[in-house]
Amino acid sequence: MTLIFSASSDAKSYQHSSRLVEPLLHWLFPQMSQPDIEAIHHYIRKCGHLTEYSILALLLWRAIRHTAGKKPRPPAAPGRSADGRSWPEARLVLLIVMLYAATDELHQSFVPTRTSLVSDVLIDTAGGAVALVALWIFGRCRKHW
Repeated sequence: MTLIFSASSDAKSYQHSSRLVEPLLHWLFPQMSQPDIEAIHHYIRKCGHLTEYSILALLLWRAIRHTAGKKPRPPAAPGRSADGRSWPEARLVLLIVMLYAATDELHQSFVPTRTSLVSDVLIDTAGGAVALVALWIFGRCRKHW
């Protein structure tokens, strides 16, 4: 969370990342137009949002599972899947991710060179959801191996 907060500062703004990403894209694709380069840069930044909040969700899931995991749980208890995963825990993780994304965007509204967007909160929350779905799929596949 501290890393995400620091990335919301001016040092990680669009103008600063464009100094690295756009020249690299120009080098890789010399014939590409500037608007296309800017569009790709925009998508790279949004993928960064998705990735950082996916990682946050996985770390939160692990922390909650280890905290709650001190007492034995039956695998087929109400609210749990057959492999012992808990939907209430997943909902809690997603709620924390969403709330943190909203507070991060609020923080960005106070940084002069940053913009605060509701769409970024949705992308961040989607990143958390993607991580939880991937975790669920991995758990189901692991059970069948």
